[in-house]
Amino acid sequence: MSDEPQPKKPRPGWASHEPQAADTPDDARDDTRTDAAGLPRSNESDGEADGHGEPGPASAKTGASATAGASAKKAAREERRAALKARRTGWRRLVPTWRMVLGAFLVTALLVVGGFLLGYTLVQIPAANAAATQQANVYLYADGTVIARDGEVNRENVTLSQISEDAQHAVLAAEDRDFYTESAVDPLAMVRGAWNTLTGKGKQSGSTITQQYVKNYYLRQEQTVTRKVKEFFIAIKLDRNQSKDEILEGYLNTSFFGRGAYGIQAAAHAYYDMDASELDAGRAAYLAALVNAPSQYDVVAHPENRAFVEKRWNYVLDGMVDEGWLDPAERARLTFPVPKRTTLSTTMSGQRGYIVNIVKQHLVDNKIVDEASLDAGGYRITTTLQKSKQDAFVESVDDNLMDRLDKKNRKVDTYVRAGGASIEPKTGKVVAMYNGIDYVKQYTPNATRRDFQVGSSFKPFVFTAAVENGSRTQDGRRITPGTHYDGTSERPVQGWPGPRYAPENEDHEDYGDITVSEATDKSVNAVYAQMAVDVGPDKVRKTAVDLGLSPDTPDLDGAGPSIALGVANASVLDMTQAYATLANHGKHTPYTLVEKVTQNGRDIALPERHTRRAVSREAADTTTSVLKGVVEKGTATAAQTSGRPAAGKTGTAEEDTAAWFAGYTPDLATVVAVMGQDPVTAGHKSLYGAMGLPRVNGGGAPAEIWGQYTRDALEGEPVSSFSLRLQPGADESQPPAPDSSGGPSSSGDVSAPATDAPDDEDTDSGTPDDDGGSTGDDGSESEGENSTGGTTTGSPTGDTGDSGGTGTGTGGGDTTGGGTTDDGGSNRDELPGPGGLSGALDGRRWD
Repeated sequence: MSDEPQPKKPRPGWASHEPQAADTPDDARDDTRTDAAGLPRSNESDGEADGHGEPGPASAKTGASATAGASAKKAAREERRAALKARRTGWRRLVPTWRMVLGAFLVTALLVVGGFLLGYTLVQIPAANAAATQQANVYLYADGTVIARDGEVNRENVTLSQISEDAQHAVLAAEDRDFYTESAVDPLAMVRGAWNTLTGKGKQSGSTITQQYVKNYYLRQEQTVTRKVKEFFIAIKLDRNQSKDEILEGYLNTSFFGRGAYGIQAAAHAYYDMDASELDAGRAAYLAALVNAPSQYDVVAHPENRAFVEKRWNYVLDGMVDEGWLDPAERARLTFPVPKRTTLSTTMSGQRGYIVNIVKQHLVDNKIVDEASLDAGGYRITTTLQKSKQDAFVESVDDNLMDRLDKKNRKVDTYVRAGGASIEPKTGKVVAMYNGIDYVKQYTPNATRRDFQVGSSFKPFVFTAAVENGSRTQDGRRITPGTHYDGTSERPVQGWPGPRYAPENEDHEDYGDITVSEATDKSVNAVYAQMAVDVGPDKVRKTAVDLGLSPDTPDLDGAGPSIALGVANASVLDMTQAYATLANHGKHTPYTLVEKVTQNGRDIALPERHTRRAVSREAADTTTSVLKGVVEKGTATAAQTSGRPAAGKTGTAEEDTAAWFAGYTPDLATVVAVMGQDPVTAGHKSLYGAMGLPRVNGGGAPAEIWGQYTRDALEGEPVSSFSLRLQPGADESQPPAPDSSGGPSSSGDVSAPATDAPDDEDTDSGTPDDDGGSTGDDGSESEGENSTGGTTTGSPTGDTGDSGGTGTGTGGGDTTGGGTTDDGGSNRDELPGPGGLSGALDGRRWD
């Protein structure tokens, strides 16, 4: 046996926790041992102490073993981790652990919630963009037909109640069938739309109707992330602030449908020429299909896309059936409603631009709508204009004037302009206007301009003033249709305190002793200049204004005796109003161009219009009886083509720069003027030689236009006759003045009543009029009528009383110095050449 101590066997369960390196030097392993199994063990027994009671080497080694055990545990953990990493090689390293997934989810959720709260707080509902609020003003004929739309954006907002249910349902079926039940946004649809766009299945929005409305009304159309984020949050907020009906109404009014139409009302007119309230299921489905691709889905502009469009149209209709909005049987009967190739133009060409500007000015002048509000748009203005009459006016001007011009070979034909207006005498409604050949070519509206003399068409106002004021001649004779005047050309006017005034008759024609009726038929300047002095120029002016001329009419004031020759520059529309008052038996109703005005379905109040007595019925009706003669046998026989009883007066401006015919039937008053204007300088030009004629006068093209227009405008309406109440003695021819200084007097029995009165004249002043009275309109009675020494006495106004006879002749005695009254004769209204109104105050005007 060896003297060396034998190793002790380890206790069960003991093992060293300190790994030993294989190359550890011997001296580093002095205090450890290994048994036969190679397991390390301590060199001393556990718990032993030295002989002095202090911890021996065994106890110290136990503490060291504890420290070594902790280190071993740590090393074991690291070893296990290394083993796990060794196992996560290749693709396994890309798969996150559940801890990573959970952590990422929590972080993402926090970011989403925080981002949503931040976005919801920061993004506010903005004001509507300017383009979305801009609307057109829509101008309509009296029957609702569209005349024009003005404004940069063709949009007319309507309420949801003004959109047919078929139209509402069609749009929902096409764009958002769950609109009324879903939230404002649909994230899944947004993701699906984005995916389809990215994968080439077509550009798809995925937005709800609310989101699309937000984009149209509050934002812009750019495709940016910022805009989509704003759209998202605004849609959520809007859904909380507005009802579904309000959002759908806004969407339908802001969507673009192609053909320049914004909103379903404009689209309905652009494609089918009807209101949105009239859309049926078929047409509504086509308009709903357009929203997806407005330009490409217009089958008129792109017939090659029709098959695809019809597929989309069927999709919309099937959706309506699926949602219970359309009966399957009705669906089966529907055929594709091809839109109109051309619809009513909404541009300003033709008469439309004139009408729009005149009506706008009428609205502003009458304080119905101010200019700023009109510029903002959104008004629906129903005018008094009647489309059939408007079309008839244009056609008549073309037939009797424009088609007779040869602008290539006659320079004077390039100067020709025309203006016209037509009014219902009883209502004051303007039913038609003609302003020029085309607004985009000639901007000035010829119906309302006040820069051309009215010529002899003013003369009836002089005679009306004479009857209204009970005026008398210089020698005391009452002025009636039968009163004789000296019609000698260049006869000096008597009783005028100013310088010598001796107007020329046309062609220097001397008529000698002539009645007022004959002087009116032949438009004798000498007679009417004298009559203006007999009445008083101021009274003549007052009567003209009372009848309807504007008090601001240029050259109406201070004209002296020349006022009778029409030196005033009244507009065609003003003259029409004055003649309408004569046609309405002296009752004046201010003209109107507007029947109704609404804004977004709300009625705008219109000012009240009151009919007033401008002149007595006898004054108006006696004038009418005289003017009937002008049409029957005077300078306006061309107006007989109307085929109706008519009264009127021709006129020509100085130097033949304008020719007029103003006339009326019991139902319609119309004035036509042909004017000369240089298209470059805008200066007034004479019309000598226009249309190949020596001159243009009122009995030519103006009367011809009037006759055709009146016939067509009143076609189908019953023929009405004039019911006239004349001044006492209107049917009697008075003897001439005993010492007439003019030419030869009329011969024959001048005191005998005329017997050639038309049957339709009522001369019994006791007949009840439309006011219900049997005397004058004002209830007064006239004095009896006596004839002594050629001087008639009686009431100054001749309101009532018997006429003293059964006839209403417009002439008395024989005519001297006569001649033909048509275009080729000498009895025209004005002088040839540049001296048209020569002698008028020797070129001066008197105050």
